Amino acid sequence: MNTIHYIGLDVHKKSVSYCVKAADGRILEEGKLAATRAALCEWARKRAVPWHGAMEATLFSGWIYDTLQPYAAQLQMGHPARMKAIGASKKKTDELDARTIADLVRCDLLPACYVAPAEMRDLRRLFRYRNLVVGEAVRMKNKIGGLLMEVGAPYQKQRLHGQEYFSELLDNLEGVPPSVKDLLRLSRGVLVMFEATQRQLLRRLHQHPSLVERVKRLESIRGVGPVTALTWALEIAEPQRFPSLNHAVSYCGLTAALRSSADKVQRGPISKQRNAHLQTVLIEAAKLAPRWNPQLAALHARELERGHRNRATLEVARKLVAYLLAVDKSGQPFQPRCPQETAAQIEKVA
Repeated sequence: MNTIHYIGLDVHKKSVSYCVKAADGRILEEGKLAATRAALCEWARKRAVPWHGAMEATLFSGWIYDTLQPYAAQLQMGHPARMKAIGASKKKTDELDARTIADLVRCDLLPACYVAPAEMRDLRRLFRYRNLVVGEAVRMKNKIGGLLMEVGAPYQKQRLHGQEYFSELLDNLEGVPPSVKDLLRLSRGVLVMFEATQRQLLRRLHQHPSLVERVKRLESIRGVGPVTALTWALEIAEPQRFPSLNHAVSYCGLTAALRSSADKVQRGPISKQRNAHLQTVLIEAAKLAPRWNPQLAALHARELERGHRNRATLEVARKLVAYLLAVDKSGQPFQPRCPQETAAQIEKVA
C-alpha cells in the first residue's frame, strides 16, 4: 500500500512553518524552518515518504515553490483570496495555518491557483519593472511642468520634453530662482535615464527567443502593438489554461461583478478580482484600436449608438481578448473571417 503524506506550508519572509499529516488526519510532524534554500533543500531531502504539499501564494512564495517542487510528488499554490478557511478561525498562528493548509490538501479542497513556469515569471518581472519605470517617468514629466508653473515660467507643453527645446528654455528663463533651475536639470536627467531604461527593457523582451514568434503573431491583429502583445504573452503565460473565452475575459477584469440570491440578480461595476496589468493595458488599447482596425471601429460605433462611451470601450476590449486568445491558442497569425468585407471597411475608413 502506497503511503502519501500531506504537508501544509505557512510561508513568511524569514521562516516557513510546516505540518505533516497522514491520510486519516493524524499529525505526524510539525516544525519551523529558516526561509533559506539550503534549509529547505535539506529538509525536503530527508522526506522518506512521497508527499503532497501546498502553500498560500504570496510575494515570496515563488522561490520557495521552485526550491521544493523537485522533491514533491505534487506541490500547489493556494489562491490567497479564496483561502477563507485560514482567516475564519478565531485563533490564528503559524502552526494552525500550516495545519489548515495540510487539511485542505488532504481533503482535496485547496483552491489552487495557476503557477507560471519559472522562465515566464522571470520575464514577467522584467516587464512589470519596465511598467514601473514608465510610471515614474510620467511622474517626473508632471513634476517638471509643475516646477515651471510654480514660478510662473511660460512654456510650450507639447515641446517641453524635447531635448533641444528644454535646453533653450533653461537658457532663456528669467526671474527664476537658481534652485528651480537646478531641480529642472536634475529632473530632466532622471527622466532621460528612465526613458533609456524602459526602452532597453522593452527591446530585451521583444527580442527574447521564447517571445519573438509569439509576439509577432499577436501583433498581426490590427490595433495590437508591442506593449499590448508583450503584456498579454507574459501575463497569460499559457493560453490553454483558459477553457473558454468567458474565463479569459473574467481574468482580464472586463466583466461586471455578479450577486445572485433567490430571485434577485444584481450586476455591479467591473470586478476588482482581476489581473490589473492586463486590464489597464487592454482598456487603453481599446481606446486606440478602432483607429486602426475597421472591425473594432464598427463594433465601437455600434455600441456608441446606445449612448455610453465607456461601455463601447469595454466591448472593444472584450473583442480584443477574443482575438488575442484565438491567435495565441491556434499559433497562427490573425485572419479576418471575411477578408473582402474587411478590405471594403479599410477603404471606407481611409
